[in-house]
Amino acid sequence: GEMNYIPVSIALIVTGIIVGLFVFFYPVSVMRMQVKFFEKLNWRVELISLQKEFNRIRHTGLYLVVLCLCAGVYIKFFLQ
Repeated sequence: GEMNYIPVSIALIVTGIIVGLFVFFYPVSVMRMQVKFFEKLNWRVELISLQKEFNRIRHTGLYLVVLCLCAGVYIKFFLQ
């Protein structure tokens, strides 16, 4: 039979928006998670510009939210 992927897609979109908002509003926490992740891989992360990294992380969160919202609009208007 044919499977309906829309509920799964909506769940992924909502998750993406939540993660994107977390990344946007808590970039310092994201930086700490990155450092811990790379330490587990036996790498040390040293930033050259804290402000550039801060901005990059916030922009990444914003892009994720926008991408998920666009996916939601696509599902709403083109897959019904």
